[in-house]
Amino acid sequence: MLTFGTQTVEEPIPLACICDRCGKSITPDSFIEWEEKQMIRFTGGYGSVFGDGTQVECDLCQSCMEALIGVFCRRITPVSPEETGRADCRP
Repeated sequence: MLTFGTQTVEEPIPLACICDRCGKSITPDSFIEWEEKQMIRFTGGYGSVFGDGTQVECDLCQSCMEALIGVFCRRITPVSPEETGRADCRP
């Protein structure tokens, strides 16, 4: 027979995210800002302008994200609750 107890495990938790463009500190307490931040992470591929195999990272607040891509991005408003969160595009 097994008997069970409990243990406390320490794990790292995010305290803040600093926008790489404006320097704004975003904390989990600022729920909307925290949820709308963008954490970009990718690896440059063969012939990439960032460098072959280079790890690229960028953290942006929602204001800086809008300032950087606002004029280029497509804004698709969900038509119904079922479409919320879908990544497909509609004309």
